[in-house]
Amino acid sequence: MIRRLMIFTFFLFTAAVHAQDRPWLDTSLPDDTRIQALLDAMTVEEKMGQLLETAPGIERLGILPYDWWNEALHGVARNGRATVFPQTIGLAATFDDQLLFRIATAISDEARAKFNIAQSIGNYGRYAGLTFWSPNVNIFRDPRWGRGMETYGEDPYLQARMGTAFVRGMQGDDRRHMKVAACAKHYAVHSGPEALRHEFDVYPSKKDLQETYLPAFEALVDAGVECVMCAYNRVDGVPACGSDFLLKDILRGEWGFDGHVTSDCGAIEDFYKHHKVTDSAETAAALALKAGTDVNCGSTYEALPKALEDGLVSEADIDTALRRLLTTKLRLGMFDGGTAWDNAGADLVESAAHVQLAREAAQKTVVMLKNSKGVLPLKKDIRRLYVVGPFAASTDVLFGNYNGLASDTVTILDGIIGKVSVGSTVDYGFGQQAFTENVNPIDWVTGGARRADATVAVLGLSTLIEGEEGAAVASPTKGDRIDLNLPAVQLEFLRKLRKDNDRPLIVVLTGGSPITMPEVEEIADAILFVWYPGQQGGNAVADVLFGDVSPSGRLPITFPVSADQLPAFEDYSMKGRTYKYMTEKPLYPFGYGLSYTRFEYGDMKLSGDMVAAGDPLDVEISVRNAGDVAGDEIVQLYLSLHDEHLDLPLSSLVGFQRLSLAPGESGTARFSIDPEMLQAVNDAGERQYIKGVHTLQAGGVSPGKRGQELTGQPLKTARFEIR
Repeated sequence: MIRRLMIFTFFLFTAAVHAQDRPWLDTSLPDDTRIQALLDAMTVEEKMGQLLETAPGIERLGILPYDWWNEALHGVARNGRATVFPQTIGLAATFDDQLLFRIATAISDEARAKFNIAQSIGNYGRYAGLTFWSPNVNIFRDPRWGRGMETYGEDPYLQARMGTAFVRGMQGDDRRHMKVAACAKHYAVHSGPEALRHEFDVYPSKKDLQETYLPAFEALVDAGVECVMCAYNRVDGVPACGSDFLLKDILRGEWGFDGHVTSDCGAIEDFYKHHKVTDSAETAAALALKAGTDVNCGSTYEALPKALEDGLVSEADIDTALRRLLTTKLRLGMFDGGTAWDNAGADLVESAAHVQLAREAAQKTVVMLKNSKGVLPLKKDIRRLYVVGPFAASTDVLFGNYNGLASDTVTILDGIIGKVSVGSTVDYGFGQQAFTENVNPIDWVTGGARRADATVAVLGLSTLIEGEEGAAVASPTKGDRIDLNLPAVQLEFLRKLRKDNDRPLIVVLTGGSPITMPEVEEIADAILFVWYPGQQGGNAVADVLFGDVSPSGRLPITFPVSADQLPAFEDYSMKGRTYKYMTEKPLYPFGYGLSYTRFEYGDMKLSGDMVAAGDPLDVEISVRNAGDVAGDEIVQLYLSLHDEHLDLPLSSLVGFQRLSLAPGESGTARFSIDPEMLQAVNDAGERQYIKGVHTLQAGGVSPGKRGQELTGQPLKTARFEIR
């Protein structure tokens, strides 16, 4: 701390000394004046170097080296010790944007602390900065996409609500400075296949673009997100990082975005290597720069000097990009000699409060898919418990991807052992490799299930088999899951556990995407889907298994019965996709999840049964905990517009609220539906009001017969008219 204080004091002294000859350090001047002074002081060669992801220092101007690439998807990532919160798709399952705001606030606190310490030891490298390339708000339109785990699910409204909370928590509310800079990625229309991402060309309909693929990005821009990352793929024949339509017309023109744009890593190189829309590095660099890509993650902007020499770009083009980057640095306080977070230190990193928050988050991510005959919760004084499976003692399945590293992790087995009575007999057997046949055919494990009072089998997926293009090293399809089934070896292992065994069999599934599992549904007495639950995952899962916490997670993505129900992976049309347009009966619907208690809904009350175009609609509904244990209900509100001439969603999520209710307690969920949400998107991509009578439905799951079959409760319905 003393060393940091000395460095900070020296910096203030230096700033004062150089305020006259370095006016960009003079905080009394307008920001535009300071930035222009710094631009005027740089050579054009120095300017071009600052547009690289790894920007060199300029000693004569007092500019330190800076790497724009940093990650914080669910905790400060790839940068040593940090609190590891549940994977993003799991956080989406909480349907709790207030919780996500608290998590993002904790992440940004740790980020500032780590930055302060990194600066004090001269660590200016990758992952040690303040510009974080999170969140990922691409639509999880197809459950086969390996990177869907990084998103907030299949629904644009859920993506927007959760993403907005994350951005606000990360960037803070200080009037002068941002705490850190968040980044909305990958803009736009990007969701696999991973194997084709460097060459794929998407031609979305105008309706799908405006209804599905762009709304979350627009919401984050409205929330003040500082950075947008352009994607690898082409859209309508033009690479996203070179698209005037995406970057100029929509992002900066229609939405008024005033931050900076970074390329995905290697995306500009793809222009000439894979997309074949340019013939050289310099022409690719020129196309990206002039379209509005300010930072090149990669090396293509090293060709800017040649592009400048050839007249493909001007110094004014370079200044435009650099001005945006310097504005971000100014907003982060990098030229101001101090910020409100200069005293953030190591005590914030993986603090007790943050670890407890990680446990709370993990508890709320758990989705109970089945609980036949109330076998859960288990008793803590159970006599004999058997824990098996490849992921019971795994720390890897806690972390997910784009993760940090925690010094204190709790596996699911650890959590169970810490929860049961010391008089309980608990046995553990690994039993089965996750994705391949056991080499040794002798089975000493599955028979133990018949001797136990209950068996917990921890199965599912890991980031070895799903994830990003090059990270999922066991995936034959570069991280995507073309086969959505539970791995065959695990299913056979489960069959053996069930054979001649009528004792309770509880299946705990890890993973970041839907698993098609009709047979698992038949075999298991109870199923918990726990995602990749973070460093406190084991404690959280045990909290749910043994009833200290009632499960409250809800699915942020539809689980199909099989991949045969899905359109072609490469088809970006939304027809037949997600709960909005899927007509086939799913295994588990969007918004579904069971509880240890029951909730009863009252009738919906509307602010009026007639709504004029341009007016909001207010809705409230009462909910009572009719069970004998405390629990959280996720009240979900869906809108169905009706017009026989338009292709409209079956229903659309327009509100959600988490209510925490004690036994017998009632609460009221209140919603205000914005006028824009009462509009339909037509085939021309335009929003319009549809006059006539429309339907609202509220409950604990999305509309549809399958949800009512699983929950045993019909949704509450109300109708209103738009005139």
